[in-house]
Amino acid sequence: MKVLGIAGSPRRGGNSDLLLEQALAGAAEAGANVEQIIVARLRIAPCIACDGCWTAGRCVVQDDFQDVYEKLIVAERIILATPIYFMAVSAQLKAFIDRCQCLWARKYVLKQTLPPTPSGEPRRGALITTAGHNVPAGFRCADTTMRYFLDTLDAEFAHKLHVGDVDEKGAVRKRPEALRAAYELGKQLADSG
Repeated sequence: MKVLGIAGSPRRGGNSDLLLEQALAGAAEAGANVEQIIVARLRIAPCIACDGCWTAGRCVVQDDFQDVYEKLIVAERIILATPIYFMAVSAQLKAFIDRCQCLWARKYVLKQTLPPTPSGEPRRGALITTAGHNVPAGFRCADTTMRYFLDTLDAEFAHKLHVGDVDEKGAVRKRPEALRAAYELGKQLADSG
């Protein structure tokens, strides 16, 4: 099983990164082949609404998204991890997700189905978020974004982990229950079949 972890934070080694590392470790223990993409290190332009993807179902803007597109198609499991900014995902992750408009066009405009994963396993996804606040409403926008991102991939939104009150870099290290929850999330996501 291929598990793709997508780190959406611009801050390396921050709280969402640490939780994603734990989730990927849990998935690896369950026997998955794990890979991590760090969105902030990629050159990914925002969607320019050119409708170029309405012809072939692929984005016509040439940058690092082209390589990530293939990884999204073959992953059986996807884990997005992001800090919450103004009650939503990070700008870097949002630009990445917006570029998946080509998958939306493929599905809803061109009426083309995605190829099955190499194993034939249905796609499933999980969301990990961190925030300096602990207001449940503060995580809802990220949940909604994740739900519709996964819809374009014909993937089930299987798990989520929201960890609040962790604003300082590395603060989640003082929350062993959150680190364990992330590990179990990854393990369960890889185990579910």
